[in-house]
Amino acid sequence: MRSERELLAAYAVRYQGDWKKISRAIASKEPVPVYEGKDPYLTIADEEYPSCLRRLRFPPWVLFYAGNPELLNDPAVTIIGSRDMHAYGKQMTVLSASILAERYVLVSGLAKGVDGIVHRTALARGGHTIGVIGCGINISYPRCNLDLYRRMSEDQLILSEYPRDTMPEAWHFPWRNRILAALGEAVVVTEAKRTSGTMHTVNEAISLSREVWCVPYPFGAVEGEGCNLLISEGANLLVNEDSLRDLAHGGKDMRLAENCGSVV
Repeated sequence: MRSERELLAAYAVRYQGDWKKISRAIASKEPVPVYEGKDPYLTIADEEYPSCLRRLRFPPWVLFYAGNPELLNDPAVTIIGSRDMHAYGKQMTVLSASILAERYVLVSGLAKGVDGIVHRTALARGGHTIGVIGCGINISYPRCNLDLYRRMSEDQLILSEYPRDTMPEAWHFPWRNRILAALGEAVVVTEAKRTSGTMHTVNEAISLSREVWCVPYPFGAVEGEGCNLLISEGANLLVNEDSLRDLAHGGKDMRLAENCGSVV
């Protein structure tokens, strides 16, 4: 008899990671061929499955991965922001990632812009990083991060709830963002317009009682309106480099959530 984890992986492949369809298949005990893929995976039935993801309203049934899953046991911070990054946003992303990589695994979405800078900075500083993607684990998207994808799949970690060969779809990315929010003990936003995918991640982080930290922007800077809006609504303000260092070293004013960890 197949194990629960094998069934979940098989459902994930049949329905290309579609959460609702997998849920219906589980409820109806739908017959399904054995999963014969070569990508390693974690399922919600596994003890090693990250406990922080279990607290999501819709926890991923399956996480396919490439790289080192042990990184899921280490303290992490999620850093996110715009794909169309400006000079100030890049500067603040490099600064934030450089300091936070001293203590935390840095989590981001392996997209262009802020995400790519987060991962690259973590690697350049000798730190560790996790990328959560919205397509099959064997698909490098966007192509501008192909070198980064190859490096991270060797000794860092790439996660996806979508099985091999699943192409990126627009709706995958806001759905993916709930995983980004859950994996980090806090979420740092270095650049965001008023309407952007970044705001989806922040909303999920708030629902999980994660701390949200934002870089402030000058009056009238459209590229930072989202950051300023979040600050006006109660997000923590990254005042200067010292506030980042306090966050990196667990300062007394940094009320971070518990480590993600695994259920052991």
